[in-house]
Amino acid sequence: MSRDTIEALQDGTRAIPDVADRASEETDRALELRTRDRQRKLVAKIDSALRRIDNGEYGYCEVTGEPISLKRLDARPIATMSLEAQERHERREKVHRDD
Repeated sequence: MSRDTIEALQDGTRAIPDVADRASEETDRALELRTRDRQRKLVAKIDSALRRIDNGEYGYCEVTGEPISLKRLDARPIATMSLEAQERHERREKVHRDD
């Protein structure tokens, strides 16, 4: 999959005389790279969840150690934190981002 992306990007480096066509192609490339990056990160999170299953740690919050609700795991099987811990984490992240 990543090899296809690299080959497509290398093939796409040809000179395109029309500015609009070139901008469109660059936008398509950026979208392709973002999509591939998101897929790569999701696969890594799935692999991590499978390791937690093997270790008997799946379904427990990595912050509090408490069980993650089945409703949350059903909605987001790769969750590593309880909803409450995730919300606290996001609030802290927002505060630091706004500084």
